[in-house]
Amino acid sequence: MLVILSGVAGAGKDTIKKELLKRMNNVETLPSYTDRPPRDGDVSGQTYNFVTAEEFERMIKDNELYEYSVHHNHYYGTSKKLLNEKINSGKIIVKDIEVNGTQALIDLLKDDVKIVTIFLRVPKEELRHRLENRIDKPSIKEIELRLNRFDYEESKISMYDYVLKNNNLEKTVQIIMSIIENEYNLNKCIAK
Repeated sequence: MLVILSGVAGAGKDTIKKELLKRMNNVETLPSYTDRPPRDGDVSGQTYNFVTAEEFERMIKDNELYEYSVHHNHYYGTSKKLLNEKINSGKIIVKDIEVNGTQALIDLLKDDVKIVTIFLRVPKEELRHRLENRIDKPSIKEIELRLNRFDYEESKISMYDYVLKNNNLEKTVQIIMSIIENEYNLNKCIAK
């Protein structure tokens, strides 16, 4: 089963994903490939798979990605090989990805993989506050770039199975854990 977490930058996707990995035994993450430089706290192979722009472009040319996009001036994409390996392992995969990538994965995989999509909403002013207070201290230009995408991302929420307001981390994590467990059990019943 593939669980997709989406929402604008600063919505809490990464924090929630880390909590799910800590609390749930059968959950793994699938880091995207990116050409952006690592930030403080990033671990290659855990937060992202870091490659050069040239290597990313080679991956595109060699058809190694299910989907990719340029987001905040950097490439991001999902490896076919890594996703297939994780799906075949039988684990629940939690992936955070933007709305266009979500649509691409749904279109490509919906007939082969159980996909559960969750969109995390945050009010725009709260988002500004979170971005301004991030540990990695994005520039004003970066903050504006991310805020400018807010309305576009919000306009895509109808494709998501679940839409949650993320204003309380513990409550949001508990709700998502319940969603994952219920969807996983429902999928097992259908598969029998």
